Amino acid sequence: MKISPNALCPCHSGKKYKQCCQPYHKGIIPSTAEKLMRSRYSAFALGLAEYIMATTHPNNSDYTEDKENWKKSILNFSQSTRFLGLRINEFIDGEDKAFVTFEAILDGGSLCEKSRFLNVEGKWLYESGEFTSTDHR
Repeated sequence: MKISPNALCPCHSGKKYKQCCQPYHKGIIPSTAEKLMRSRYSAFALGLAEYIMATTHPNNSDYTEDKENWKKSILNFSQSTRFLGLRINEFIDGEDKAFVTFEAILDGGSLCEKSRFLNVEGKWLYESGEFTSTDHR
């Protein structure tokens, strides 16, 4: 999916895409796990499978050396899902690991996850996620 750089960012930050996730999609390394998480949400919404694969830690259960099938799987999910909203509920920053608890609002319902990110040589990678309940109050 193509998006105008001046359109609102798919991560629902309220910023323009060019001022939010686009720089990361073009190669800038996100400085925090929260920024990486937002950029991954946008990448799923935009069908940027290569970005998802490049920002996934090898320990992740979805990680595979079969890049062609992995890419097809990501694109299938991206193309069959409408990404309606993103809410960051908690961000626990760390030097080597960080956690982002979020709610992704999709056309099939809400997905709530506490994601674990690892910093590998200065680059945050999505390592794993644990589904949580929708009530974070």
